[in-house]
Amino acid sequence: MRARAVDTRVRVGPLELPNPIVAASGTFGHGDEVARLCDPSALGAVTVKSLAPYEWAGNPAPRLHMTTGGMLNSVGLDGPGVEHWVEHELPALRDLGARVIASVWGRTVDDFALAAKMLHPTRADLIAVEVNVSCPNLEDRSRMFAHAPEPTAAAVTAVVDAVGGLPVFAKLSPNVADLSDVAGAALAAGATGLTLVNTVLGLLVDAERRRPVLGAGGGGLSGPAIKPVALRVVHDVARAYPGTPIIGTGGITSGTDAAEMLLAGASAVGVGTATFRDPRSPIRIARDLARWCARHRVARVAELVGALEDGGA
Repeated sequence: MRARAVDTRVRVGPLELPNPIVAASGTFGHGDEVARLCDPSALGAVTVKSLAPYEWAGNPAPRLHMTTGGMLNSVGLDGPGVEHWVEHELPALRDLGARVIASVWGRTVDDFALAAKMLHPTRADLIAVEVNVSCPNLEDRSRMFAHAPEPTAAAVTAVVDAVGGLPVFAKLSPNVADLSDVAGAALAAGATGLTLVNTVLGLLVDAERRRPVLGAGGGGLSGPAIKPVALRVVHDVARAYPGTPIIGTGGITSGTDAAEMLLAGASAVGVGTATFRDPRSPIRIARDLARWCARHRVARVAELVGALEDGGA
């Protein structure tokens, strides 16, 4: 007797996605460079690499280095700027059937506002906007927006006011003692939901040269090594703000990983670093998750969301 198909649809706030797997910002490119290898219509959504309102060159090479359990990167958010992306990159994604989440960043609050305003004419081609506040802040060079509630709220407010009703997700950093206050500030400022988490700060050293391995010095650690951090943050924030739509991101390489993230409280699951090893990994993970559900007699993927039995966690 043939097993009944698993219903893979999930709701992420006002969005209904065909499955919970979302290509994470920074790993799927700006346009169809990865989408030509990994059919974006087979994913829940695609978050494009974060865009500023201007072209940005990023950090000096080397920018990436593999390490135990993951990868350290200091790419520096290089990109062509929103205007170029709208004209030259977005159409290719649209034609491939991608459900597109545009991600914006800025060095000041005004940058965030301008980037979001530049997206407004294309709102029919987008399903949401991500506010990447886990990036450098020229108004306070020693910190990121996402390291404190007030600048996070200011950036989120600027984008919410500019995008004309599109859902807005704030992408937050795990590099704080307690993320709950920052998450609360983002939600109070009008964020529809949260993307949790960005990379964990790290450093690799070349002992022979007595220098940092990466050209910019330190960088962000991603990959399987940070999955426990991401799970803990998602779990804590989901408990602090019940019902909040969360795209749980960090260390996802398998369907089982995705199930764990959903159980911890995520509404959808971001796949990032795994795409560098295998551009088709998001599709594989989506299929693995459906098979995991079938083996465990889970009829609907949405049943997993927040279903973790804490056990005193």
